[in-house]
Amino acid sequence: MVQPLAQTANRPLPAGLDPIGPLGFGCWRFTNTSVEAATELIETALDLGMNLIDTADVYGLDYGGSGFGGNEELLGQVLAATPSLRGRMVLATKGGIAPPVPYDSSDQYLRAAVEASLRRLGTDVIDLYQIHRPDLFTHPARVADTLSALVADGKVRAVGISNHTPAQHQALVAHLDVPLATTQPEFSVAHLDPLRDGTFDLCMRDGVVPLAWSPLAGGRLLSGHELPRELLDVLDELAEREAVDRAAICVAFVLAHPAAPVALLGTQSPERLHSATASLRVHLDRADVYRIVQASEGVPLP
Repeated sequence: MVQPLAQTANRPLPAGLDPIGPLGFGCWRFTNTSVEAATELIETALDLGMNLIDTADVYGLDYGGSGFGGNEELLGQVLAATPSLRGRMVLATKGGIAPPVPYDSSDQYLRAAVEASLRRLGTDVIDLYQIHRPDLFTHPARVADTLSALVADGKVRAVGISNHTPAQHQALVAHLDVPLATTQPEFSVAHLDPLRDGTFDLCMRDGVVPLAWSPLAGGRLLSGHELPRELLDVLDELAEREAVDRAAICVAFVLAHPAAPVALLGTQSPERLHSATASLRVHLDRADVYRIVQASEGVPLP
């Protein structure tokens, strides 16, 4: 039986990996060309307990990046310059997006993608390898065979998925020879789908760790752009009560779910990483989280 975790507890992973903190560092916007500045970000995240460092081979194609693989290369340069950082992190990356195809989870492609990620990251093993988006034209049994083989070959330690529906999740798990460690859905007070589509239910049933990407809705929860005024008012009222900023309330909401999600933070500011830890001191009770849900959806719950 899977036991519930407290909001601030570390989340366990299989394959002998270290447990990961409730806050993780996401490298989607990790496009700084300065190795020194990039190192400061990684060191700050690790010092604050954000030991999951999550990247992807496709990161670098936007946010002013240097192209496909660019953000992995920058992280690899950080690790080469300060090798001691590698042992302090659970290093996660993703593959399977192959522009302009756009998706490829064939055995040949994934094996080549893993080898390329290992080279760019300058490491001999990836702690957590995730299928970035499902390839609709590869049978999940073939994907499972490849992932299981990558673990058996010592290329990766644990496997996960990202942006998969609950049905796609279950179809893959039915063929996997190793535990599914993580699933990575979009989740925030502005995007509540995992609450009701079965994503979190599967996580709680099987002990899969949800990694919530865009917990601040890409910054819209800070700017308020195209969000309900009622939602912003509720968030600001709770922020005043808890003596934190709106961002901390938004992250605390993500952490409050009993599936024990990890909130992946994409800020490129060490100061904002420090500020984000205020979310771990926030207490949201049942009335608070349901107020947020109703304000987000704009309708009362039945």
